[in-house]
Amino acid sequence: MNALVVGKGGREHALVWKLAQSPRIDKLYVAPGNPGMADLAEFVDIRVDTPVSERDKLSAEIDRLVAFAKERNIGLTVIGPDDALAGGIVDRFRANGLKAFGPTAAAAQLESSKAFAKELMERIGVPTARHHSFTDADAACKYITAQGAPIVVKASGLAAGKGAVVCHKLDDALATAREMLEDDAFGSAGSEIVVEDYMVGEEASLFALCDGEHYVTLVPAQDHKAIYEGDQGPNTGGMGAYAPAPVMTPALVQEAEAHIIQPVLAEMRRIGTPYQGVLYCGLMFTDEGPKVVEFNARFGDPECQILMPLLKNDLVEVLEAACDGQLDQIQIENYPQAAVCVVMASQGYPGSYDKGLPISGLDDASAREGIVVFHAGTTRRDGAVYTDGGRVLCITATGADIDAAVANAYAAVDEISFANAYCRRDIAHRALNRGR
Repeated sequence: MNALVVGKGGREHALVWKLAQSPRIDKLYVAPGNPGMADLAEFVDIRVDTPVSERDKLSAEIDRLVAFAKERNIGLTVIGPDDALAGGIVDRFRANGLKAFGPTAAAAQLESSKAFAKELMERIGVPTARHHSFTDADAACKYITAQGAPIVVKASGLAAGKGAVVCHKLDDALATAREMLEDDAFGSAGSEIVVEDYMVGEEASLFALCDGEHYVTLVPAQDHKAIYEGDQGPNTGGMGAYAPAPVMTPALVQEAEAHIIQPVLAEMRRIGTPYQGVLYCGLMFTDEGPKVVEFNARFGDPECQILMPLLKNDLVEVLEAACDGQLDQIQIENYPQAAVCVVMASQGYPGSYDKGLPISGLDDASAREGIVVFHAGTTRRDGAVYTDGGRVLCITATGADIDAAVANAYAAVDEISFANAYCRRDIAHRALNRGR
């Protein structure tokens, strides 16, 4: 089989890395890819990582990729980025008789419209924070003032994982609402906002691979969104992750499946948009049980970089079953290990940062047992690798337990060097401190 992965980040590197291990794969392509994937897949210079806000350009690139997939007899396409999903890439592939793993644009509204997701959950009784949606700043501010702080203000659309702002002061919440609705802080993604109650508890992520009716879940994970240690500072796309997350016991997984995943899949079928693809359930474990923080319509980044090394199954067979409505025939198996990912970022991220800085030590880090270095924002020139993004590298380590994986990950991080490199040094701190 010829297969194609869409995207260029650490998540897509992890998917390429896992797919390349399948005996089912004859030829693997990635559009557009990054230097870390060079030995695993052939690059395709088609930019379906274009933001959905540039809809005409994205649509043209999707057309080009459909033509490429037909020409190269692609048997399975795996979509990484949320913008491509919201832009209808799966709809176009399926309309041309091509098998693509991911939700349609209508189903992907579970991520691309937080207002849609919240209304759906409210309609069917899925536990989540109390909320209201607004397109008018004055109305939003009146509601926020009545509720008080702490409170959460979210851009309803896609904002690269940075559109949720936890406001501990009333003035900050009022300013955030106006920045989104009046100052276009997140462009069209912030033309509608969701204001919701601040939930208290510990977060974790549960990933369900869905075929429209059936689903299988992967190892529960926990990511670290805040830029600074101690979960301080603004949100990022993710500064690290680990699995399994001990906060999510088998009993809580079953509860989340029964009260969240199953009802959502049933409702999506009822409204005529069956959900096929990854349903990323961002959950808060409160005193009242698990509640939904958000849904994403694709693998998390950096969670994908820890889930793939732990998955024992042939990924091709699992994703094909999802596309074919046959996930009831799949039993997920995982290696009895823990995995930890530490993101090495450019100083200044998630704000402005320098690019084009040379990176050293990649070979030494990769040579360590149990280490995979996934590239997130890199470029190659004259045989050398340079920084090319805010999140630059994702250092993933496996180990017998979380402690061992953490130690292995940071030992590999210390092998790598580039100017103004930054990483959090407390990844997995909740797991490490649990019971101590």
